Amino acid sequence: MPDEYQHRPTRAEIDTIALVQNLETIRRIACGTPVMAVVKADAYGHGAAHCSRELQGRGVNWFAVATVAEALELRRSGIIGRILVLGGCWPGEERAFLENELTPAVFTLEQARRLDNAAADAGQDLRVHLKFDTGMGRVGFRFDAAEEIARQVAALRHLETEAVFSHFAAAEAIEQMEFTRLQNARLDEIVAEFKKSGIEPRYVDMANSPATVLYPESRRSIVRIGGLLYGLARDILPENVQLEGIRPVLSLRTQIAQVNTISGGETVGYGRSFVAESRRRIATLPIGYHDGLPRLLSNVGSVIVNGTSAPIVGRISMDWTTIDVTAAGNVDVGTDVIIIGRDGELEIRAEDIARQANTISYEITCGISRRVPRIYV
Repeated sequence: MPDEYQHRPTRAEIDTIALVQNLETIRRIACGTPVMAVVKADAYGHGAAHCSRELQGRGVNWFAVATVAEALELRRSGIIGRILVLGGCWPGEERAFLENELTPAVFTLEQARRLDNAAADAGQDLRVHLKFDTGMGRVGFRFDAAEEIARQVAALRHLETEAVFSHFAAAEAIEQMEFTRLQNARLDEIVAEFKKSGIEPRYVDMANSPATVLYPESRRSIVRIGGLLYGLARDILPENVQLEGIRPVLSLRTQIAQVNTISGGETVGYGRSFVAESRRRIATLPIGYHDGLPRLLSNVGSVIVNGTSAPIVGRISMDWTTIDVTAAGNVDVGTDVIIIGRDGELEIRAEDIARQANTISYEITCGISRRVPRIYV
């Protein structure tokens, strides 16, 4: 839809200064280890193209996405650095990697052989990052098959094993420290097997956001940072770990569309799940679960109006949410409302909403749909 028709006041504001400050804080924590910015899922809902350009301007040379489509979006937006496609290479995508200088995460021999054949046909060599499963149990070559994988990959003449990497299963959980360190040790053993086969990867990486903070030994050649870049720290780090210099990048805001007064006994919303106990002022907001406000917050969550907390009442619907503004002072159509963000001493973070919805902050920010415009400030 053309911008001139984007007058609905619901918007996500992206603080690019906070993004850059978070990057510099991470660099200090990582003691200068290069940062790979994880910008998959539209940079966790923050806008991959814009955020990547900001980070590229600050010296970030590596970006990680989930799919070829996400990688091509970055190329079209002016990203010239290295792009790692964590989701691997599906049949038919081989040429896209070669023609756009993309780097595939490879986790099956079938992928490796297809890419090698495509590179041979194009008269090129292709750098690949081999992913090993050291305990996540999701995707990757098994850690105990490293010797065989190294032998077979070494026979593929048009692939260069530029990196070997893995992913932690529970780096944020202090009580699982022993397993986290076991995964780390397994990666060292994998690298040792590759060296025996004459393959010495330029990059060895495993540290995600929590590991970069909690396990210095995991940082190695590069750190892969997602959540911390966007200031989403409270549910990926132990409660006793407080990071100075990391702050939220995204705020979610709207304005009141209508205000009504209802009497005691009247109801609000689908299913009549809210029944007023007394005379109340009810405001309707142009935001709903399709915009990313979880339906689970119905009759549970709250928003900020005039520096006060206003409870969500009734069921959140697809496009609308109703709140009780009886205690919020002077409100009218057009009054600003904060869904995620701060007003004075009162703050609602994505982590707070996630806790109420029994999920994590990543799902909250990723769930803010594309019909909510991102405003970069």
